Amino acid sequence: MTPARFTQCLLALRWTPINLASALHCNLAWIEAMETGDEKVPTELATWLETLATTHETLGIPVAYRGKGLEPASSRAARR
Repeated sequence: MTPARFTQCLLALRWTPINLASALHCNLAWIEAMETGDEKVPTELATWLETLATTHETLGIPVAYRGKGLEPASSRAARR
C-alpha cells in the first residue's frame, strides 16, 4: 500500500491518524511513519484498511437522514 492510498483510506473512513492509532492501540508515530512512507504498511493492515475503505467508498453516505433531528423539540411537540 502506498502512502497516498493509506491516506485515501483514512479519508474514506473519516479517520485521522489519531483515530487509527487509538483503534489499533498502537503508537501514533508509527501511523504517521506509514502515512509519510517511512514505514511500510503491513500486508494484513493494508488489506483491512482497503476492505473498510472500499466498502465506505462503494456504499457512500446515506442521504435520507440529512437534516433529521435538527428540528427543536418544541416544534415536534406542537405537531403531536
